[in-house]
Amino acid sequence: MPEAGSASFSARADSTLAISWPMRARDPRFGQAERWLRYAVPGTLAVFLACLAGLAALHIQGQRAEILAGARAEVEGFARLAARAAAPAGTVVSDLRALLPENERHPGRRLLLVRPDARIAAAHPPMPAEIHTLAQVLGEGEPLSILGERAGAMTLELPGGETVLAALHSLPGGIGRVAVLQPVEPLLRGWSARTRDQIVLIAASALVIIGVGFAYGLQTRQAARADRARERMRGRLETALRRGACGLWDWDIARGRIYWSDSMYSLLGYQRQHEYLSFGDINGLVHPDDGDLYSLARGLAANQTFIDHAFRMRGADGAYVWLRARAEVVADSADGGRHLVGIATDISEQRALEETNAAADMRLRDAVEAISEAFVLWDTGNRLVLCNSKFRHLHALSPEDAQSGRGYADVMRRGVLPQVRRESPEAGMALTDIAARTFEAELADGRWLQISERRTKDGGYVSVGTDITSLKRNQEQLQASERELIETVKDLKRSRRTLELQTQQLADLAERYLDQKAAAETANQAKAEFLANMSHELRTPLNAIIGFADVMENAVLGPIGTPRYTEYCRDIRESGSHLLSMIDDILDMARLEARRVRLSPRAINAEAAIADALVPVSAEARQKAVSVSVDVPAGLDLLADPSAMHQILVNLVENAVKFTPTGGRVVVRARRAGASTHLFIEDNGIGIPRSDVARLGRPFTQVETQMTRSHKGSGLGLAITRSMVELHGGSLRIRSEETVGTIVLVRLPASSPHRTVPEIAAGRVPDAPRASRRAGRPVAA
Repeated sequence: MPEAGSASFSARADSTLAISWPMRARDPRFGQAERWLRYAVPGTLAVFLACLAGLAALHIQGQRAEILAGARAEVEGFARLAARAAAPAGTVVSDLRALLPENERHPGRRLLLVRPDARIAAAHPPMPAEIHTLAQVLGEGEPLSILGERAGAMTLELPGGETVLAALHSLPGGIGRVAVLQPVEPLLRGWSARTRDQIVLIAASALVIIGVGFAYGLQTRQAARADRARERMRGRLETALRRGACGLWDWDIARGRIYWSDSMYSLLGYQRQHEYLSFGDINGLVHPDDGDLYSLARGLAANQTFIDHAFRMRGADGAYVWLRARAEVVADSADGGRHLVGIATDISEQRALEETNAAADMRLRDAVEAISEAFVLWDTGNRLVLCNSKFRHLHALSPEDAQSGRGYADVMRRGVLPQVRRESPEAGMALTDIAARTFEAELADGRWLQISERRTKDGGYVSVGTDITSLKRNQEQLQASERELIETVKDLKRSRRTLELQTQQLADLAERYLDQKAAAETANQAKAEFLANMSHELRTPLNAIIGFADVMENAVLGPIGTPRYTEYCRDIRESGSHLLSMIDDILDMARLEARRVRLSPRAINAEAAIADALVPVSAEARQKAVSVSVDVPAGLDLLADPSAMHQILVNLVENAVKFTPTGGRVVVRARRAGASTHLFIEDNGIGIPRSDVARLGRPFTQVETQMTRSHKGSGLGLAITRSMVELHGGSLRIRSEETVGTIVLVRLPASSPHRTVPEIAAGRVPDAPRASRRAGRPVAA
């Protein structure tokens, strides 16, 4: 097929499914002329028919008048000649046959010789016997008798109703007159026949013209109805195509020209400039990475009959639009050529959705692969949908063995089921009986797995296996510590019962009173010793656990053997440190609730106190790329206990850094406000729901969110901070909005020489907060 990129045509013929529809003229004057022509042609035919009839009538009338005029002249001449021939030498010839021979030229003509007294002397042909005078022949009052030869030939109607041409000439010498009567009807007999033939011919012509005009009118009306129907159909087609984001293509392969529907122009945002588009113009709009029309033309030349191709075309705004063209090669019966006719559908949203789905699927697979649990998803037919490397490692499967679409039996046959030493009773229940189940199983190698299985909405199920070995070991250690604590409490209870028995044995009321007082003091001392002993008893094994775990993690005494044990040691150390931090928080909270904390407030420099509080959290802030800025006026002092103030600031700033995402910011500001000093700790972290702000600051209270589930905490840090602020005579307020950030306001009494904070009896605040302590705030503050 020759390249048709340079083809240029100015005329357009719409083609839908290889049927050409001629377009209306673009110039509205042509359309108006066409409408006028529809009425002008029948009018012209009518005028022509009327003119034809009029001309025929005039011609027939002219022929009649010509015949009568000739007959009149002949009658008058004949009368003159008859008058001369009838009286030669003044005599009257009675024999008129010689003057009027019998022939077909003068049918019905009559010759009369009239005496001066108006009596008929002779007549040829003979007159009836009762007629004697000229007045009886011509009628009374006729002008011919009076005018004579001056009247010439006149048309008269005889008394019998016959119309004749009559002429009267006097004989020489006044001896009489000659009258010639020529009937008109015989003269017009040939004219009537010709007139009848002409009328028949004109009637036939009129009938033909009327038929042609009627047929033209019907044809024009039919054409107008067809045009209206075609326009309606085109409008509906264009509306349907435009509504369906489709465009019509008609590629005249032989001529190398392409027609686009209006919806196709609207689809790409172009305005129609020409009737046809050239091959090269269309090819220039196709994205170079999606092929071109030349390859398509070569495929059509190779007898390819169907086209289904997705490609991009540049729109009017310069952006590319994804289109899917479906077309078929059809033969045009009008010109014998071939046309590629079809539609192009806008699939930009579909392509964007496919790319979004592909990206989402990739993110999902990456997320599933990134989780630390063994994850697997099965469909309704027990065919594998998705799994991660932890699941393959648990069952010793290769990536080829765990391909999507394999059946459960096939996958399990290729892998190895882990040996289970024991499992919870729920494991024996079939998943078909319940919508979800969670159970624990101990493997033969000593590991513990928590297996969660849940039915999906489409009938499949998802299974997640979490390694909870470290958690189980921590639970066992906690249970052992709890048992020791219970035994200690039992010993204390036995001691109390012994004291009560001793006091009951006192007989003297006074001594009993003193003994009871002493017993109360002893019990109080025992409580203090219990707190000290419990702290010692809990911390001692935890310190040992943490220390040994640290030694094993760092391989101080030599390599452990399996690298995974190093991870277990790190988990043990971190869990022990976290548990130790929780115990310290509990003891601190107990002392605060027992009001056994004594504060020693004094004026401290606000800028220095804030700078010291930022030191423990600087490493975490740098790791998360969180910017921490300080805005404190020069010379501003705080009236507070240094150690308690340090712990308050560390807890709040640490919470702000912890719950602020990477790249965020934290601002610490201090302002004097009348008789108070305000500290503001602001961040742009994840924020707190308004419904949960009121619950913050209560002991062991955490707001469950996705963020707090990934951060450990006892929920006491903010409660301890609030209690310490209140011990200073101040208050703590929180304002927060989800995804925007949080502002924590700490209001403290302003530093002044005459103001002090009342001391609370017994106990003190720790000198400095522990680096491993976490405040337990549920969201960023």
